[in-house]
Amino acid sequence: MIPMPFGWSFVLLIVIMVLASAIKILREYERGVIFLLGRFWKVKGPGLIIVIPFVQQVVRVDLRTVVMDVPTQDVISRDNVSVKVNAVLYFRVVDAQKAIINVEHFLDATSQLAQTTLRSVLGKHELDDMLAEREQLNADIQKILDAQTDNWGIKVSNVEIKHVDIDESMVRAIARQAEAERERRAKVIHAEGEMQASEKLLQASQVLSQSPQAMQLRYLQTLTAIAGDKTTTIVFPLPMDLIQAMLKSMDVEKKE
Repeated sequence: MIPMPFGWSFVLLIVIMVLASAIKILREYERGVIFLLGRFWKVKGPGLIIVIPFVQQVVRVDLRTVVMDVPTQDVISRDNVSVKVNAVLYFRVVDAQKAIINVEHFLDATSQLAQTTLRSVLGKHELDDMLAEREQLNADIQKILDAQTDNWGIKVSNVEIKHVDIDESMVRAIARQAEAERERRAKVIHAEGEMQASEKLLQASQVLSQSPQAMQLRYLQTLTAIAGDKTTTIVFPLPMDLIQAMLKSMDVEKKE
């Protein structure tokens, strides 16, 4: 076997290295943005792609959903209450070309945009809305972010507000407000019960007034109920009809 000169061996080694660097393998969730002499050419992948060294450059883009934690933000609500709010953001790249060309570091840009949007949206609502209408707020933030990141080739699928931290003094004030609300409801329910009871008593009195015998039977039922108690003194009213009948009988006996 004739030995190969050193110069040819070096050239062959360079060719092999160039060919090896030209071969790129992209996973199923990856895309490669190809630039030809600095100008955008096309998006390739997934699978095996060939990139011409020194002439073409490739930028890998991950298309999987990114779960980004939005740092805690100091928010002043519409009713001038200071709260600390954090959230979690779900998004993914749907257009690799826009994500690389239209914005620098799309992850950082999306994070900063999410922070400012969270503050601006929550600042338009009162504290009660933040606590009671969280789903609606999540939908509003997601809609705004999705519209603003559309030019970046990013699709925001969901936004979830995780925590709304309130100052301790404000927590006590909310507790007092809730207690006062419960007392108000209890008084209203009690008043409604009294009104319904008075209506029923009025109906009962009208029925009893139509028959004096029914009134006397009612007195006897009351005496029976009182006699069952362990009391030594019983005070009950007497009907005037019964007293007048007793007085008339006493007058008749005196005359005889």
